[in-house]
Amino acid sequence: MYPSFTGSARRLRQVNLSGRNTNPFAATAASKQSSSTQSTQHTVAHAQAERMQRHQERLRPPAARSIQRSWRGYRSRRQTKNAWRQEWDVREVALATAEGCQPPSSLDPMPYNNEKDCLDQISLLVHFASPREQSDGDRLILLARRYSSFARRTGSAAVSDAWTFPLLRLAKLTVSMLEPFKSRSHSDLSVVLELLSTLAATIPQQMASFSMQYFEALRTVASNSGGMYSMRAPNQGQWEDAIIALLRPALPKAEIAYRGFASQILRIAAIPVDSLRRISSASRVRDLALAMASPLSFTPPNVSLHDMNREQLLWLITYFIYFYRTANPFQERSSDTLYVRILSRYISFLAVDIASRIDRTADTSTIQSDESTSPSVSTPPFPPFVRNELLGLISQEHISGLLAKAAASANSESEALAVRSEQASELAVYALTLLRAFPRKGDEIRMWLYFGSTSRKDTRREPSMPAIKYYYNAANQTSIYKLVRSDPNYAIPLLNPGSRRRTNAPALPDRDEQWQVILLFLELYPIVLKVMDDEDFLNGAISTNNTESWTRRSALGLDQVKDLTMFLKNLAFSMYWNAPEIAGVEEPENKSSIAAYFGGDAAALSDNNPDGKPVRSQDATIAGLPWMTLSYMRGMVTGLLRMIYERDSRRKFLPSNHWLMTQWFEMDRFVPAVVQEEEEKHKIQDSYGADGDGEAEDPDDEVEEEEVHDILVGTQRTQQVRNIERLRRQQRKASRRKYLESVTPRLEILQNMPFFIPFSTRVQAFRQFVMLDQLRRRRTTDPDLWRFDMMSSNPTHMGRHKARVHRDSIFDDAFEQYYSLGEGLKEPIQIAFVDQFDTVEEGIDGGGVTKEFLTSVTSEAFNSMNGLDMFVENDQHLLYPNPTALDERKELLRQAGEAEGSPYCIESTRDLLRRFEFMGRIIGKCLYEGILVDIHFAPFFLLKWALTGGHNSASRESSYHGNLNDLRDLDEALYQGLLQLKNYAGNVESMGLTFEVTDTLFPSDRPSSYHPSQAPIPRTRELITNGSNTPVTNKNRLVYITNIARHRLSVQPYHQTSAFLRGLGTIIDPAWLSMFNQHELQTLISGTDSAPDMDDLRRNTLYGGLYVIGDDGLEHPTIQLFWSTVLAFDIDDKMKLIKFVTSTPRAPLLGFGNLNPKFSIRDGGNDQSRLPTTSTCVNLLKLPVYKDAAVLRERLLYSIRSGAGFNLS
Repeated sequence: MYPSFTGSARRLRQVNLSGRNTNPFAATAASKQSSSTQSTQHTVAHAQAERMQRHQERLRPPAARSIQRSWRGYRSRRQTKNAWRQEWDVREVALATAEGCQPPSSLDPMPYNNEKDCLDQISLLVHFASPREQSDGDRLILLARRYSSFARRTGSAAVSDAWTFPLLRLAKLTVSMLEPFKSRSHSDLSVVLELLSTLAATIPQQMASFSMQYFEALRTVASNSGGMYSMRAPNQGQWEDAIIALLRPALPKAEIAYRGFASQILRIAAIPVDSLRRISSASRVRDLALAMASPLSFTPPNVSLHDMNREQLLWLITYFIYFYRTANPFQERSSDTLYVRILSRYISFLAVDIASRIDRTADTSTIQSDESTSPSVSTPPFPPFVRNELLGLISQEHISGLLAKAAASANSESEALAVRSEQASELAVYALTLLRAFPRKGDEIRMWLYFGSTSRKDTRREPSMPAIKYYYNAANQTSIYKLVRSDPNYAIPLLNPGSRRRTNAPALPDRDEQWQVILLFLELYPIVLKVMDDEDFLNGAISTNNTESWTRRSALGLDQVKDLTMFLKNLAFSMYWNAPEIAGVEEPENKSSIAAYFGGDAAALSDNNPDGKPVRSQDATIAGLPWMTLSYMRGMVTGLLRMIYERDSRRKFLPSNHWLMTQWFEMDRFVPAVVQEEEEKHKIQDSYGADGDGEAEDPDDEVEEEEVHDILVGTQRTQQVRNIERLRRQQRKASRRKYLESVTPRLEILQNMPFFIPFSTRVQAFRQFVMLDQLRRRRTTDPDLWRFDMMSSNPTHMGRHKARVHRDSIFDDAFEQYYSLGEGLKEPIQIAFVDQFDTVEEGIDGGGVTKEFLTSVTSEAFNSMNGLDMFVENDQHLLYPNPTALDERKELLRQAGEAEGSPYCIESTRDLLRRFEFMGRIIGKCLYEGILVDIHFAPFFLLKWALTGGHNSASRESSYHGNLNDLRDLDEALYQGLLQLKNYAGNVESMGLTFEVTDTLFPSDRPSSYHPSQAPIPRTRELITNGSNTPVTNKNRLVYITNIARHRLSVQPYHQTSAFLRGLGTIIDPAWLSMFNQHELQTLISGTDSAPDMDDLRRNTLYGGLYVIGDDGLEHPTIQLFWSTVLAFDIDDKMKLIKFVTSTPRAPLLGFGNLNPKFSIRDGGNDQSRLPTTSTCVNLLKLPVYKDAAVLRERLLYSIRSGAGFNLS
């Protein structure tokens, strides 16, 4: 039966409306049916064609009559206008003859004799003249000459209202006929331009009503098809007069005229400076500003700023800056809110163009700034005029004057707290816009903003308020600051109003304005922290007089800093923990799908992307600023918070538990959860890697924009294609990173804001990460099992991990045999020590030989080699890469006769950098294996480990930037000298300093320590462009100090530090290092600085042989003597004992209970003359059964102080 049974077994009738036979076996019938269908369709089509033909026949007569009527009208009008032309010509001849003048064709005809004749001729001409008739152009030239002469003779061209309408029509006619005159002689064009000037001066109010068409005609005649200025020199003056004539009169609605002037004339490219100077001197800048304040007012309906020509807008804002600059001094300009608002609007729209082109020169290659840009479209550098005017916006006088009139009416700081938010917001938007448009000048802009201050009525009674305090007070007053400071959950709806999160946060109509003020403060405060030493930071807030340094007066109070960190902590936590909700995307669901089942994580990720590629991520924006993305803001908040945390970790000024946010986590499950997120991250990365889009870094991706031009080679097309491909890779990586941020919130917090979590928890997570990496690489954490597996499956690979090293050349042997391993150094290595007699030392490696190898190679590596100290010490005997090592190597090669750039010179310098890289791998191997080494690094160098590179989302914004305080760890004398310079009360220029720095080289070919006695070789470098001719003054001394710190800490040791960190990152994921600050990293490397807890060691010691504790629980008498002797040792001997047994002098980070294998003691025979020996591979002390405490002490001290190896046993 049928599934749609209705109670009747009768088959329903099947009606086929398509005309197609559904019987597959009725071939003959089908042919007949098909023929019948085609016949029917043909009949219908024929009927439709006949109906259309009849309709067209009906329409033809009316259409013919309409055409005839139009033609008769056109012919009649043409005949009438021709008659008027003849009449005008006859009257012109008659008037000239009656007046005794020259014929009308003369180049200098006499003016009209009276007003009636002039007015009649004008009225008649405007009735028939047409731009398409060349003869009408000749008549207009004749009329213009006679009318202009008449106007000059009478002193007024219009004596009654009867002239207004004819003159207005004449002006419109002249404007419409102006373009054809561009191709005629310059004398004809001059006459027409002079006529326009006369008419504009005669009826300015009426002319302003069609100023858009007026200035459009002037723009057309003065520019070529490309928009460039092309006015002929003889006509330039008349063209300027025509413009000035309509701008000069003080009209009731002058804004209308200036609107046309701005929208048409100021978009012409490359107007001569002489013309600009003359026009600007005759115009009123305030009216121009009012016209530009609403850019939509001079564009067609429904056209936005984004639809305008960007190049024309660029010239428009450049001319506007020029006009304002010539009309107002710096301080009046920068404090004019209308001027600031206009610049913010236009520069914000053009920020990407300005940022990408402001530093380009004519010989640089063309690089596309957007993937959507056509590869054939070039972006040339700015013309010098545009570049100079734009750079004028970031001069010190202009930037520092932004706050000149802010809160000018306030007589005290308490009154300044009530400053209007919109005023602060406008200045904030402008400052943020400048930072976005001039990214490479960002530090200078921040510095000049930092020097700004609000005005006071009486600065003798009350000092002016520094800019940083002004913006802190403005930010502190906002509702956003107060809400986020109280609860991090408030940040979600404040960053994303469309969030579904329900909070008690009130609706804020001025939300964007409040964020703008806060964001500018977050941009400025880091520059204060960079130039402020600890004394100013801790004591500066109590200073209120003008005699104190500007830096100290800019310091916030410690209570204010504490309050600020609460706001930043809550904001940063919410931006990482609730990233998907704030970004406005759905949080990824852990659901099963067919794609995930068969294709893994990569297929699951691409379920919503048919192309299988990461879609281009559109980052949400903040505060109504198109470039202020969530990612940038998150990085900015992260960087600032880490800077304050770094200062607090150097000199404590906040409570001990102030930084922790453990209340927001389940701490008992934190480590397993973050380890699971780490595993999930690697799964996702491996899935992308299987598709050929893994995490392997492409060198092009990391190249700074300023270096791209020097690296790309080939044709311009090839360069553009390569750059587009690089952008696509970056977009794919950004998309992948956003997904990882959404599924690994704990990991993101741990790597970017590690101080939210206790140190011990982070150490546990670090060890778990290492164990997870070992399981992923080896499938086991047991080195012996890995060795056994390699010996049976891949003996050749196993052989690469074996090495014979001589004790007198450990580093060289290790470098030669292990450098080629690269990341393979993570695997267990097998070492055979060889003494001076080429005899292999006996010993079974249970891990102890590896530990001794690593500690020995680090001890030798961080000393001098081949006459060059790779690492040098500061005054506190802390190590950092020798900043002159590379230059000294080059100098040695030069002295040896090797030309710089020769193959041998290049290979020698590369070899030096490879050694730095290998040293980084060795330190990474120690961290990877959990082996403590007695090496102490300078804090500023360790800070680079935590803040350089990594996969964290804030890697660029929170990366390492050298500052004055870090310089103290490098060179105390230099730090004190710069501190005196910063606080010097006199004229700094009298010191004769310039923006130069001299590096001193001590090249030596002798393998010894640093050689201060050798004749130094100075090398002078400029800190900035033309630095040798730029004196250091009171205004720019902070810039000088910042550049000195940057050079000494970052620029000079760049290659050495990069090589070391590259090697370190090969073994230890840089993201793991970012979980610790500089002091915690030192603890990871060498253990705690405190004395070893011998009671903890005693509790966690195992005993064997005769020393096994019996059922009575009592220790063996020799063991009792041992502990009583050891407890009486000083700290040095205690550490030597621990090193003698474990090969490292320090206790494990989490106590001796985490020492693996356990610290063990067993009997070593009854011979009283025998020395104690060890097996460091199992952390075993072989202690003879001594009877006397003095003998035990003597033998034990001899052994631990001897420094012997395995051959002692």
